[in-house]
Amino acid sequence: MFSHIFVGVSDFDRALAFYRAFMPVLGVQERFCDKGKPWAGWQSHPEPRPLFVIGKPYDKQPHDVGNGQMVAFLASSKAVVDQAFTVALANGGISEGAPGLRPEYHANYYGAYLRDTEGNKLCVACHSAPG
Repeated sequence: MFSHIFVGVSDFDRALAFYRAFMPVLGVQERFCDKGKPWAGWQSHPEPRPLFVIGKPYDKQPHDVGNGQMVAFLASSKAVVDQAFTVALANGGISEGAPGLRPEYHANYYGAYLRDTEGNKLCVACHSAPG
């Protein structure tokens, strides 16, 4: 469905350190990093798309967090949700909702909500039935 998702950042080096710690927990590989632009991208496996990309806004205007916008990453298990949340907080992220069941979405929804170092809202969610 998606080619790529681009998330703006203000402090590229700080955001890069955050995502370099966070994305491997989800099993997502870094595909490129160009500090000259600056931007970096992570790819799904085994396909080259979709990409998740961070960088300074193209129009050279300051990054601004959008209200109501969120990127939700799929986790393979509840343990991955828990680990991603812990790694995110240890690398400058801010909690917006600790890991837990969210039955208001569906019976097996287990998710955590947070903000990255730039204030972008993220979710890590597992949809698998217990087993």
